Amino acid sequence: MKLKSLFKKKKIVFPLVIFLFVLWMLFFDANSYLYQLEYNRDINHLEQTIQHYKKEIKKNRTTIDELSIQQNINEYAREKYHYKKENEYLYLVEYDTINP
Repeated sequence: MKLKSLFKKKKIVFPLVIFLFVLWMLFFDANSYLYQLEYNRDINHLEQTIQHYKKEIKKNRTTIDELSIQQNINEYAREKYHYKKENEYLYLVEYDTINP
C-alpha cells in the first residue's frame, strides 16, 4: 500500500518539476527566451546600422574621389559653402517650396 502511494506522488512530482524547469528557462534564467528575443532585436538593429554606415562610407569615398582634382574642390566649395573669388558677387536664389 505504501509503495502505491509513493508511486502516485512520483507521477505528480515529475511533471511538476519539468514544468518548473521549463518556466525557469523561459522567463527567469540569464539566457531566457525573453533575453534572447531582446538580443536578436539588438543584433538586427546593429546590422542595419552597419549597412547604413557602409552606404555612407561608399558615398563619402566617391565624394573624396571627385574632390581629388583641384578644380572640383573649387566647384564644390563654391556650390556647397558659397565661397567666392575676390571682386566677385554672389547671388543666392532660393525657391519657395510652398505652392500658392
